[in-house]
Amino acid sequence: MEPIRFDGRTAIVTGAGRGIGRAHALLLAERGARVVVNDLGSANSGDGSDPGPADRVAATIRAAGGDAVADASDVASAEGAARLVRRALDAYGGVDVLVNNAGIFTPGTFPALTLAELRRYFDVHVGGTFNVTRECWPHMAEAGYGRIVMTTSHGILGSPALVAYGTAKGGVFALARALAVTGQDLGITVNSIAPIAATRLAGGNDDGTSGEGVLDGSAPTLVAPLAMLLCHESCTVSGETFLSGGRRHARLFVAETQGYVHPEAAVTPEVVAGQWGQIMDTSDQYIPADTDAWMNANAKRIAAVPVVSAG
Repeated sequence: MEPIRFDGRTAIVTGAGRGIGRAHALLLAERGARVVVNDLGSANSGDGSDPGPADRVAATIRAAGGDAVADASDVASAEGAARLVRRALDAYGGVDVLVNNAGIFTPGTFPALTLAELRRYFDVHVGGTFNVTRECWPHMAEAGYGRIVMTTSHGILGSPALVAYGTAKGGVFALARALAVTGQDLGITVNSIAPIAATRLAGGNDDGTSGEGVLDGSAPTLVAPLAMLLCHESCTVSGETFLSGGRRHARLFVAETQGYVHPEAAVTPEVVAGQWGQIMDTSDQYIPADTDAWMNANAKRIAAVPVVSAG
């Protein structure tokens, strides 16, 4: 197959000063993209700032013969996101690729978790992703082209240690699904990656070592290749989510069972309980493309079982 290249393309990568974002930025640049390396340079909690991480990655790209500029804007604020995208426009005249990777993580469990802490996760993960995408969107729409990759997490599946993080990443997942439908007639694809990598946020090291479990040996560089496919002009899928890391790549999707439609207008808890096996049966799944597709399919299933009079 033809090499995956990004010559002539401009990419923004948030959270690109370390870990997975750094791997994305370096591989994009290696494959010919002009890269805006964004990183606030904060602690894991999101506190503080340091332009050093973004500056170092941009310098590494330039030293290798690539083209990159650094940006230390805080994407959790609308003003910071606007400055970041303006940086790309001023430096390169446009934006073709956006990888939303910026995030925070600190250990915390429920119910000790506070509402303020939960909101902070939403500000960075959901708000930051929303802010930068919103700033890029008009430019991509005008060009009739855009490739956007969101960073979600397997944490959306549920974990006592990831209540705030997983909840926020669930918001990113839903945002990506909504924007994929919004961009389908504009030439803009939006997909998500749930990465597995030993980074400082995950308690590992950026070289991919952690000393334990699935993270050990899961270098951030193993996530970037799938991201490159989703960033490339040849990508035709949109609204999809992929698991990537530790040399494994897989599709993660939302599906529903065929379920049960009661033939009578009156439904009781006992009726539902009596059909629990059929409701839970995963042998015949349906994967809805979007909300409208699900609504139509749901209406057809109900209409296929006419109401029978109880009398």
